[in-house]
Amino acid sequence: MTHKIKTTVVGSYPVPAWLAAAPSEQALTDATRVVLHTQEQAGIDLVCDGEMYRFDVNHPETNGMIEYFVRPMGGIRTEVNFSELLDYRNQAGMGFRRRPPAVVDGPITGGGLDLPGACEAAKALTAKPLKFTLTGPHMLAKTVVDQHYGDVREVADAIAGALAEQVRHCHADVVQLDEANLPGHPDEWEWAAASINKVLDALPQRTKGAVHLCFGNYGGQSIQSGSWDKLLGYLNALHVDHIVMENAHRPVEELAAFKELRAEIGMGLGVVDIKRTDIESADAIARQLERAGDLLGPDRVTYIHPDCGFWMLPRNVADGKIRALVAGRNLYQG
Repeated sequence: MTHKIKTTVVGSYPVPAWLAAAPSEQALTDATRVVLHTQEQAGIDLVCDGEMYRFDVNHPETNGMIEYFVRPMGGIRTEVNFSELLDYRNQAGMGFRRRPPAVVDGPITGGGLDLPGACEAAKALTAKPLKFTLTGPHMLAKTVVDQHYGDVREVADAIAGALAEQVRHCHADVVQLDEANLPGHPDEWEWAAASINKVLDALPQRTKGAVHLCFGNYGGQSIQSGSWDKLLGYLNALHVDHIVMENAHRPVEELAAFKELRAEIGMGLGVVDIKRTDIESADAIARQLERAGDLLGPDRVTYIHPDCGFWMLPRNVADGKIRALVAGRNLYQG
């Protein structure tokens, strides 16, 4: 059966305890296979590898969202001196971590990063449409210490160039870029849009682009404060097939902001709150879809998904929320 509204996940999945205890290439493949099969069994339309490929036992605090991307890049060093450390701790918006992932001390290149390899490895493990995820250039630029460019906008542009070189060879059904810092800094939207579009414009012809925005998720807490109406200019500037938004954990009245979203951009509606451990009922998800349909139009929502990734939840809770997504969509669409 073909559904008008597709189900997907945002990206991450809880790292299995056995992978953390005994990491190896085979264990990583097995973990990815488990994550994909869990989604397939639940009936998810657009599956994701759980971002297992980023797993690094030394950097659990951001689940590889930052380190995996910037550390292999050229023009970046991982040794951080004390004065750089102090500068970082005084930097706005970085209170959720105590150390920078890297220092930019030369022109940024892709270096040893290999996103196409991770993408192809996941594709080989599923017959379902696959979404491949990566962190966006705004988020990456804001988390590093810059000792070369002297302007965070130039850092973002350089990182975007390195990522664009990579995604040209990522032949997933959807490539999604994640930006968790921008919602707290909406005044930066113009240069953030320019850098992310540089990456999106490099996608292969048959690969759809998506952008995920949220207010952060660390220890079940929001990292940024703000509201969606401040970012409509950014959203409308994106060269994307659809957006993937945090809505379930947000005030209900915020949904009205998306009336101003360009009609050509599909609306991805967050209907599962990953900052809560209770599992949503199918009826609760169907009611969220009804409310969105009444407010935005009956055919406006193209995807439903969790607000953010599942990586900080217990596996049984994540699995229950994955099943709830499909049950709620099916109930709504009959």
